Amino acid sequence: MVAAAALLAGCSDVDGAGAGTARVDKGSGAASSSPSFTSSSGSGTHAPGAGHDSPHVSDSGSGSGLPSPSAAAPDGYHRWGLDGPLETAPPPSAKPALVPPAAGAPAGPPIIDRVPTREPVVFVTIDDGAEKDPAFLQQAHDLGLPFTGFLTDDVVAGDYGYFDKLRRLGNGMQNHTLTHPRLPDLEYEHQVYEICGQQETLTRQFGTRPYLFRPPYGAVDDDTVRAAATCGVRALVMWSAEMKAGGLEYAAGDRLHSGDIILAHFRGPAQQEGRTMTDVMTSLLREIQSQGFAVARLEDYL
Repeated sequence: MVAAAALLAGCSDVDGAGAGTARVDKGSGAASSSPSFTSSSGSGTHAPGAGHDSPHVSDSGSGSGLPSPSAAAPDGYHRWGLDGPLETAPPPSAKPALVPPAAGAPAGPPIIDRVPTREPVVFVTIDDGAEKDPAFLQQAHDLGLPFTGFLTDDVVAGDYGYFDKLRRLGNGMQNHTLTHPRLPDLEYEHQVYEICGQQETLTRQFGTRPYLFRPPYGAVDDDTVRAAATCGVRALVMWSAEMKAGGLEYAAGDRLHSGDIILAHFRGPAQQEGRTMTDVMTSLLREIQSQGFAVARLEDYL
């Protein structure tokens, strides 16, 4: 595949310390439920390639390449139906070490669905990019909401300016492939094309290279881990809870735990039973508050 080979030649290799993967054997359609993890190697971003006309973005000091998070408006929580100000967490004094990989795990970046921390914090992540609700820009600003977006190029549909506004509030915009395929259904070269292609797109748009990657559908095989490493990814990010129109669903149990990564989506009323993106986000944040957690920025921990 010529396009994939070209991207492969232009992508940075990353030395993997070894990582397991929530594996899908090609042709079987069955994923294991026991991903393993490796030690963190830091989270600095790569500089954009030569010739990119990219905006300069200040670094908050956490190594994320992001601006410092915006401060909440004093009465923002009233405006958006919360019972009190949204509690957010500053960066930790040191990023937590991740669990070493299982024996025999393939080399590559770690796969995580929860950050190993005892602090009462959780992480909000928002996928895809189909809905570009101006009201959510205001909500994120008013609440000082830290979150990480995982963007898919074909549903963003060229409107990266909307997500750049969210990024300038201090929110990371990371990689979710070019076209949202189920990666284990693809050969290695095509997986490289999907991941590296979106790495290059996001680097051009935002001026810093992404280092986190969320596989569509949470589906990976060994080739996905290899391709992610080839494209400069430092961690594959899954989730431990998912926000839907009807409420928060948990991978295990019936409540949040410290370090949980929550999945939500950029979706509008047509996909969310008539509820707007801000409606669903308010419900999620009320649930986080009721369980006694603060919201932290994922890039500060990984």
